[in-house]
Amino acid sequence: MTTDADLALQKAIYARLADDVELAELVGARIYDNVPDDAGFPYLTLGEAQVEAWGAGDAQGAEHKLAFNTYTRGGGRSDAKAIMGAVNAALHDAELTLDGHRLVNLRFASAETRREADGATWRGTIRFRAVTEPIHS
Repeated sequence: MTTDADLALQKAIYARLADDVELAELVGARIYDNVPDDAGFPYLTLGEAQVEAWGAGDAQGAEHKLAFNTYTRGGGRSDAKAIMGAVNAALHDAELTLDGHRLVNLRFASAETRREADGATWRGTIRFRAVTEPIHS
């Protein structure tokens, strides 16, 4: 089931990001799936995720499109880009272990930065594409 693969991938990615020293220097432990009301800046969120069936013949898997958002203040666009760079370094072509699934690949797809409507916050969004396959016992 593709949603099982999506959750397994999310858990593996979160663990990789939470253990990344370079990213920790930039955001500390502020990596969220659900941002608390009192979150300090800067921080990183697990953003939008889309999963679809993928495969050919007997190889059935899932294609994942993932987004991560960083929010910064004070350091502007350059802080957002530094955080996205750390996320890219941690995830692009990463070899992650997933429960019940195999990660075929995880690749950078795109990135963008923009100033939020409050005029003080910068948001950076970095996107990845991944493919997973179930592990058959």
